[in-house]
Amino acid sequence: MPKLTIPELQSWKGKQTFTMLTAYDAPLARLVDDAGIDVILVGDSLGMVMLGYKGTAPVTMDEMIHHAKAVGRTAQRAVLVGDMPFMSYQAGDLAEAVRNAGRHIKEAGMDCVKLEGTARQAPIVRAIVDAGIAVIGHIGLTPQTAASLGGMLVVGGGSQAAAQALIDDALAMEAAGCWAVLLEAVPADLAALITKRLRVPTIGIGAGPHCDGQVLVTHEMLGLFPGFGLPFGRRYAEAGELMRRGIAEYAADVRSGTFPGPENTFPIDAAILKQLESE
Repeated sequence: MPKLTIPELQSWKGKQTFTMLTAYDAPLARLVDDAGIDVILVGDSLGMVMLGYKGTAPVTMDEMIHHAKAVGRTAQRAVLVGDMPFMSYQAGDLAEAVRNAGRHIKEAGMDCVKLEGTARQAPIVRAIVDAGIAVIGHIGLTPQTAASLGGMLVVGGGSQAAAQALIDDALAMEAAGCWAVLLEAVPADLAALITKRLRVPTIGIGAGPHCDGQVLVTHEMLGLFPGFGLPFGRRYAEAGELMRRGIAEYAADVRSGTFPGPENTFPIDAAILKQLESE
């Protein structure tokens, strides 16, 4: 299948919804890409899913690049997105933000980057875009700074002021040059209004059915990760339980002596063995 491009995805706005899933390594990137998913996100959710962290904040730029490289070497069709981890761009040093974003493109083979923020991060987005790097803006619930928001909560639905602030964030991200804006944990009708107001695509996670694209954490939807405690997604398979049963069956076979069997071993010439035994 031919490689998808960002302009192609942008041209789908209002015509067809595109699909987006996470992948953090080569095997899953191959499966997701072969299934025809349009966008693969190497998300900083790898901190919890792959590395065992309590949240996304501890994830480093080097850890992101390590995983993004594996995906970049593997996926062929999907548009590839590298997440900008916490404190890789927030310190106010625009040159550092551009350099870190550039690592995703130069070292890992990503097509663009994603960063969390509000209208305050618009100058950072603009600096990265001006350097020739495509950006997805991530607004609403921003897990890297969720503690300052009061936890993993729905954003924008509590008051008119909160809803207007979210609209302003989306418009600021678009004005700064984002090719798409991701909306996380946003009331569905508010997400629909933002989608209508923006010229660029919106991508929803916990933001209802009216966004231009939808994203889920692949390990969560396949039952390989318990989830983040929010009703964002849907369990599409119980791959984790299937794997657990296979592992338990292997352990039982080893303990009972039924594995390895004759079909799992290699022969040696009887004459050679007899000679060895006689020495």
